[in-house]
Amino acid sequence: MTLFTQPSVKAILGPTNTGKTYFAIERMLAHSSGMIGLPLRLLAREVYQRVAERVGAHAVALVTGEERVVPPKPRYWVATVEAMPVGMPVECLAVDEIQTAIDFDRGHIFTDRILNARGISETLLLGSATMAPMIRALLPNAEIIHRPRFSELTYAGSKKTSRQPARSAIVAFSANQVYAIAELIRRERGGAAVVMGALSPRTRNAQVDLYQNGDVDFLVATDAIGMGLNLDIHHVAFADDTKFDGRQTRPLTPSEFGQIAGRAGRHARNGTFGVTAGAAPFEDDLVVALETHDFEPVKVLQWRNNQLNFASLNALRDSLERSPDHRALTRVPIATDQQALDFATRHEAGQLAKGRDSVALLWEVCQTPDYVGISPAAHGEIVNRIFTDLIRRQSVGEDWIAEQVRFCDNISGDIDTLSYRIKQIRTWTFVANRKNWLQDPTHWREKTRDIEDRLSDALHQKLTQRFVDRRTSVLIRHLKDRRMASPEINDRGEVSLEGHLIGTLEGFRFTLARTEGGVDAKALQSAAEQAVAPEIRNRADRLSGAPNEEFVLASDGRLRWRGEIVGEIVEGDTLLRPRVLVLADEALTGTELERVQDRLGLWLRHHVNTVLEPVVALEAPADLEGTARGIAYQLYEHLGLIPRQQVADEVKALDQDVRGKLRKLGVKFGAYHIYVPMSLKPAPRELALILYALKNGGVRQPGVSDLPHIVLSGRTSIEIDPEVAPKLYEIAGFKVAGKRAVRVDILERLADIIRPLIALDANRPHEGELPAGAAEGNGFRVTVEMTSLLGCSGEDFASILTSLGYRVRRTPKPAQPAEAAAGTSGETPAPTAEAPSAASEDVATAGEPAAFSAEDNNAVETAPDTAAEPPVAATDAAPETDAKPAEPEFDEVWSPGGRRNEGRRNNQPRREGQARRQDRPQGKPQRGDGSGEAREGGRPDKRRGKGKPQRHDANQGRPPRERREPAFDPDSPFAALAALKSGKSD
Repeated sequence: MTLFTQPSVKAILGPTNTGKTYFAIERMLAHSSGMIGLPLRLLAREVYQRVAERVGAHAVALVTGEERVVPPKPRYWVATVEAMPVGMPVECLAVDEIQTAIDFDRGHIFTDRILNARGISETLLLGSATMAPMIRALLPNAEIIHRPRFSELTYAGSKKTSRQPARSAIVAFSANQVYAIAELIRRERGGAAVVMGALSPRTRNAQVDLYQNGDVDFLVATDAIGMGLNLDIHHVAFADDTKFDGRQTRPLTPSEFGQIAGRAGRHARNGTFGVTAGAAPFEDDLVVALETHDFEPVKVLQWRNNQLNFASLNALRDSLERSPDHRALTRVPIATDQQALDFATRHEAGQLAKGRDSVALLWEVCQTPDYVGISPAAHGEIVNRIFTDLIRRQSVGEDWIAEQVRFCDNISGDIDTLSYRIKQIRTWTFVANRKNWLQDPTHWREKTRDIEDRLSDALHQKLTQRFVDRRTSVLIRHLKDRRMASPEINDRGEVSLEGHLIGTLEGFRFTLARTEGGVDAKALQSAAEQAVAPEIRNRADRLSGAPNEEFVLASDGRLRWRGEIVGEIVEGDTLLRPRVLVLADEALTGTELERVQDRLGLWLRHHVNTVLEPVVALEAPADLEGTARGIAYQLYEHLGLIPRQQVADEVKALDQDVRGKLRKLGVKFGAYHIYVPMSLKPAPRELALILYALKNGGVRQPGVSDLPHIVLSGRTSIEIDPEVAPKLYEIAGFKVAGKRAVRVDILERLADIIRPLIALDANRPHEGELPAGAAEGNGFRVTVEMTSLLGCSGEDFASILTSLGYRVRRTPKPAQPAEAAAGTSGETPAPTAEAPSAASEDVATAGEPAAFSAEDNNAVETAPDTAAEPPVAATDAAPETDAKPAEPEFDEVWSPGGRRNEGRRNNQPRREGQARRQDRPQGKPQRGDGSGEAREGGRPDKRRGKGKPQRHDANQGRPPRERREPAFDPDSPFAALAALKSGKSD
């Protein structure tokens, strides 16, 4: 990067209305040739016309992205800053509004012109006084000339839009806001002209003429008027103090306020500024800054390397990513052209751009502006198509561009439609003005220019019809005369009066249309409410007699009638007795409101009692007493699901008759939960989540709306979301186990699979073939049936077993010869859960125990659960075929957890095959009473068997253990010590 320090560089700095642009034009015309770069196409067109009037159209050229008017021998060039032909030598060169160099999108172009664009005799940099520090830092030898403002600027405070003085410009920062204000002024003051940056020069000039000629006294504009447009404005009123800058909505900076407010007062006429509509009054500090034009200086400029390397696409990207070597500059964020380059590189254009010329051409195509503001991918497709046509056909396809232009050639539609088509045609106007891109560029320039002109004229006509209609609005006439017509309400809830949209009605709440906002919002709201009041009362009558099928309670707690929100449920006296809050305007009062309240409350009680009927039946069952009645009420309080440990003592005290009564009420005694299976269906769980959330964190908390969808999907286990409260999983019918949450009914089915496995010992004689998963020592191995049931395997499944209180014993398997392994390759071993490697050691686990104590004589029901659908079995991954040393395999046996190594001297490891007391089977498997119950965790109840269990030799039937020498690390310090001792003994 080179910093120019020629004495011929002059920085003309100052606030608005200092004549900087006029001075630059005069200096340019004083030389034999010159060039001026301007920030906007609108301003470039205005300056071009002024220069052409002075020196003749034959001597001046206009070059913008979408317009190119170049006579045979022009002496003066007027261009936008981006389109300046900087390689052309001219005597005088000027760049206007250089403070735009701080802009994220265009700033690097202005910075490049400040650093590199020079005239032979004179260079003028025009801009705000805030740029003085940057000029001193980057161009230390440049001459800085400060120009004072011709007139004074004074703060006038806040006034209603309808009371703004004549010759005022009201500034807003969105098209919708501009249209709403212009509509209001049309009704109150006769009409307003509209100026926005998105308008074509032809439309903008026609609108400005309305204002300048006195046809209207008001101008409604965006901040486009802040860039050098010379208008007869006496007062500037801000309708908002925030704007969307293409990335975010942010407050305006003081310097941006000053740039816009400075348009008030021209030459020696003083100007005023203030606020209107919903904008808050300015702070005293801001007022002082605007009146004295004293703003914070610019501290850094956006920069991008202009010395690009077109040797390859990678070289081009690297050169674009180069960082500046001056602390006053910062590399610009990725711009639209770089995004287009990245897209094209990944597609067909990236394959065709191989040489220096083709890479340079691709970069030129990538600089096609995205006037419409479409997505980067959609814009990238246009760039990719243009470039591939230029490479393969040497010109853009005529049929393709004809189709694009034909789509824009339609002058029908509303203001937004015409504005959108103008943006689209600007793209093809830009393409038509590129050299050698089209076979017949002259034809397409004339074609696109004609379409843009006709669209501009149509847009001007639409704007005039809408905002410069001197007739008093029908709606306002009714408001003033206190006569209101009957409202018309369409199927979307839009309320109209004599064709004018006044708002929307949803349920019993009316929302005033934003297009009617601003100064008369109160009057409009009051009048509109009077108009819709009869309709609200009619709706109350219809709702009072509506059937239950027309009401729906959503997961957000909102109560809808015929699809419209009419109320929301709020916390009641008890968990299953919520209340309804009617959402209505003040128009719904008295008996109508009471009737709506009663009907919604009646429906809500019916809904809760119907959906949670099995749970509600447990509140006060007539045939239960004592402990059983208490358990039933706890189930009622906990919405049909409680952990078994929570009522373990109470459950022990129940005899079989009482259990039978509870079962008739739908209660199931599981190994881990006491629950009502019918309440685990999606609808009861969704309602249970809403009711629980009302008293615990609110229905807007994470999980309340998401978990019902998971329940409805039928998934048997899910990963835990850390943002969701664990209690919500339980309310949804899941148990948090390790890394996942498992449906409680599925967890009971898993217990039913494990229970018979840990009730037998694979080392004992067994009739017939051992069941899958059977293991010695009353343990079990994980099977495909288990993992398929829970829909997970590996570490996730192991974490579930660990959280349930099981422990794993991992024993290395003997290595098999390669021939034997090959011979058994067709067999697929049962998958095992992963666990930390620890050969021949028990891995102790924390969590709730896998089985209850031996004193618990309560059985576990094993009836199949019809609420769950079997999940699809997971498939095992294909074994690796790389020729690598085989890793040792382990035999993993899980068994119920308990105390480990307590009471053993020196903490010595238990011999292989030696079972713990709590691991040994306690008695014979119970014969039962036909109820299908077994002990929780899979251990039978010895008190129900007859006699004590037979003791047996734990090592019976096993081969004698081989003594294994401890592993010895030859690299350890003990190995070195042993070697020394061995040497001494020798």
